[in-house]
Amino acid sequence: MEFEYLKKNRNHTLIDQFYKLTISENDLPYRTLIVPIGQTNITYVFCEDNQIAKFKNREILYKDLILTGQIYSSYYLEINKPSINLGFAMKPTTLYKILDKDISKFNNKHQPLKEVNKKIYKVINEIFLTTKDNEENFIESIYKVFDEFPLSKNPNLKHIDKAVNYIIEKEGLLKVNDLLKIIPLSQKSLEVQFKKIVGVTPGKYIRQRKFISLMFKYGSEKYNITDLMYMFDYYDSSHFSKDFKLFFGQSPKEYFKKDFPLIKKYLK
Repeated sequence: MEFEYLKKNRNHTLIDQFYKLTISENDLPYRTLIVPIGQTNITYVFCEDNQIAKFKNREILYKDLILTGQIYSSYYLEINKPSINLGFAMKPTTLYKILDKDISKFNNKHQPLKEVNKKIYKVINEIFLTTKDNEENFIESIYKVFDEFPLSKNPNLKHIDKAVNYIIEKEGLLKVNDLLKIIPLSQKSLEVQFKKIVGVTPGKYIRQRKFISLMFKYGSEKYNITDLMYMFDYYDSSHFSKDFKLFFGQSPKEYFKKDFPLIKKYLK
């Protein structure tokens, strides 16, 4: 198994990271836990067979060009043929900006992009098929297309972008009331617009960002879990375990006695 974040020559206002997961014959059958990190994704699955995403009691076929909405709890990905998953993670408000639809409708879903928006599918699908062997051209082609997409004119977007950036800057160490101090929206409007544009409520996003920020720091191997619990205001181990089980689907004790190489790579 090989996973890498692809090197970018510049940053983009709509796209966060490009990534590539390669599964060889020697890795099969491959099964791994996938944990949410607060992003929406578009991924092309280059594989002779369907991959299967097992989310709670549902099995979702993972094939060709897939749009992944906000995922708020872990799921398992099963792969039985050699494959390459090539894709990109979007900034938290990007999916709303290009679709101009309530993003919460895509929560915890993997959907064929052509069923969501045929026009966007046609353009992006062509890029994946023609540039998959040239990472630099792939990235620049995606950037160019996103530069040209007509974006939503929702006047609340600038406020939600500001709120999201503040949450990320603070690593989730804040309260919803802190957002009301920096943006001119009522709490009700903030809740409604944030969920519509990002996919989850600001409270849920803050909770997720706090936990994932902790896990990224743990992945850097510079901190131990006990110190991180203190740094991120988890007042006791049961409080931390509750969030751990929410996002990872298992207790810390269960997780740390297993090996998940893919998670270690994308949480670094």
